[in-house]
Amino acid sequence: MKKPKVIRTITLSLSLGALIGAIDSPLNISKVSTPVSYSTPGMVGFGAVPSAPMPQITPTSVVIGAATTHSGAGDWYATANGQVITTGDANSYGDLSQTALNSPIIAFVPTPDQRGYWMAASDGAVYAFGDAKNYGDLSQTKLNGPIVAMLSTPSGGGYWLVATDGGVFTFGDARFYGSMGGQHLNAAVVGAGATPSGLGYWLAASDGGVFTFGDAPFYGSMGGQSLNAQVMAMAPTSDGKGYWLVANDGGVFTFGDARFYGSLGSALPNTPISSIIPSPNNLGYWLLSPDSFKYSFSIIANERTFSNSSAIVAAAQSQVGPVTSGGFCNPYGPCEEWCALFSSWVWNRGGVPSVSDGFTGDLYNWAATHTNVISGTSTPAAGDIAFYGTSPANTATSVHAGVVVQVWPDGSIITVEGDSGPGPDGYLGVTINGPFQAGRSTEVDGDPIYGYGEPQ
Repeated sequence: MKKPKVIRTITLSLSLGALIGAIDSPLNISKVSTPVSYSTPGMVGFGAVPSAPMPQITPTSVVIGAATTHSGAGDWYATANGQVITTGDANSYGDLSQTALNSPIIAFVPTPDQRGYWMAASDGAVYAFGDAKNYGDLSQTKLNGPIVAMLSTPSGGGYWLVATDGGVFTFGDARFYGSMGGQHLNAAVVGAGATPSGLGYWLAASDGGVFTFGDAPFYGSMGGQSLNAQVMAMAPTSDGKGYWLVANDGGVFTFGDARFYGSLGSALPNTPISSIIPSPNNLGYWLLSPDSFKYSFSIIANERTFSNSSAIVAAAQSQVGPVTSGGFCNPYGPCEEWCALFSSWVWNRGGVPSVSDGFTGDLYNWAATHTNVISGTSTPAAGDIAFYGTSPANTATSVHAGVVVQVWPDGSIITVEGDSGPGPDGYLGVTINGPFQAGRSTEVDGDPIYGYGEPQ
């Protein structure tokens, strides 16, 4: 069964100035072909900016953010496990790839002079490099929602952290102008932007709603409008007189003096997009396509694994890309909803001779009989299959599945899922979902996780 959308609770967070900027015999794998990669580069350029070259270093977790140097001749890419990859004239000031993190990194923000940068984790921890200073964080604070965005003040002497519930937290010289914390929201906050003066900010929700505080003007929103895919991020123009919203299918929406330079919203197959990065002169923008990168997912510190976890993860990550046949036709079985077929294929490739069946509940029951299952409130291991819904009883209660590829100590996970992503029914692909807190899956994917199938 499929999930109609994949929504990451991650967003590129912009520093001012530079960026405002898841049968007992094995599946017949001889019939399986490898899907093609997304044809887009990792950073797709529109307007007067070229698409950015792909980095030569392989990311070891999903790319959660990117930034471009003042000259436009270099880029930073940050991953959920804290790896920082540089190209061109972007300098590296260190990263967290060898650090044991409690939660995944969700934001990367260069300082205004670009001689340093911050990274923020979903638990509110902040890490500073180069000339970036740590002015405090929320790592010891109980949050009502995970952190999804970070913004620098114009001076670089402070920053804001923004949570999914609309809470705003200030550090250093960042001032508090209000928030949506404690207010009823129709959808979770996914992005934010600060005004050039640093005296206000915008929050954006996944339904396209925009909320303004301080001297941030309201120029419009997509709240209440019918969207083909949920909004993933926002970015203000450099003069603060407009902003862009970007959706998971690559649709771009402009407000105020933000100009439209093109989008990916009408392209099939849809390439999942997570962020929009304006050029410093507002004459174009880049759309960040995390699934376009070639990954080698690493083992997270203290992550629970099985002897075949690495083989399962490798099989899953090798398949990320579109399935262009249409009509639910796919490389893993018959032309039907195929998330279970994909998950079973991955397990087979990893040495688990699981049932090949199009119904996720049958795959769960196979695991319950032949390997092991754990509850949806348990912490999974890399190589597990996550089952979405409420029970394996029928197609209405067991609606989707995906393969877990990374797990953090706080329970945050990344999955690789078949029959998934933005786009119309029958034209979906294999996509990366996360990082997200598994216990908050309903907020991210629309359904809870009722259990995990384990490969051993």
